[in-house]
Amino acid sequence: MLSLSQKELERYGRQILIFGERGQEKLKNTKVAILGLGGLGSAIAYYLVAAGVGYIKIIDGDRVELDNLNRQILHWTPDIGKNKTESAEEKLKKLNPEIKIEAIHGRITRENVSKLVGDVDIILDALDNFEARYIADEYAHEIGVPFVHGAVEAFYGQVTTIIPGKTYSLREIFPNMSKRKGQSVPVPVIGVTPGIVGLIEATEAIKIALDIGSLLTNKLLLIDLLNNRFELIQLR
Repeated sequence: MLSLSQKELERYGRQILIFGERGQEKLKNTKVAILGLGGLGSAIAYYLVAAGVGYIKIIDGDRVELDNLNRQILHWTPDIGKNKTESAEEKLKKLNPEIKIEAIHGRITRENVSKLVGDVDIILDALDNFEARYIADEYAHEIGVPFVHGAVEAFYGQVTTIIPGKTYSLREIFPNMSKRKGQSVPVPVIGVTPGIVGLIEATEAIKIALDIGSLLTNKLLLIDLLNNRFELIQLR
């Protein structure tokens, strides 16, 4: 039996026209973890909360800084110095108070990943380094849930969806990325890039939850916003 309230039917009415009340119920019962609340995580979290994904765990270990504000839309000037989880939770609860938000201030490590991420249906990568991404992907394989990867630099981005047992792992797609030099150097980025890449990640999560459409499984979507090019590479 469906359990959508009248308020929910009204709030999500436009998307219910697409996938029906049963689809909205699926979103309501979906649990996701968003790892990172920077540019990617801001876009992912905002739109999954707006769409009515019922339980969203947000994890980040940083505080808001002035140079975040060109791209991290969940954080505003008065938030400088706050934990990003606190800043994001405040905005997301105002956007949609019906959603369960669990905010965790911390960084993903091999020792704590199971405790921080826990039992969710989908893990979304909004991290800024490949070592943490490898750990998160390995944990997704351990618990058998989809892992949606996204990354950005300047006007360029990439997205792929990993399904344990059915697709390549992140390390198989991008081997040895944690050994790259210059990891401490700030990555140049224009705010629109993580916005667009994050929205594609959020779209993948919605399609996974609803079991509709074609996913970016064993495919890598490369995005060149400077020259308006989108290239879909089949991974072999």
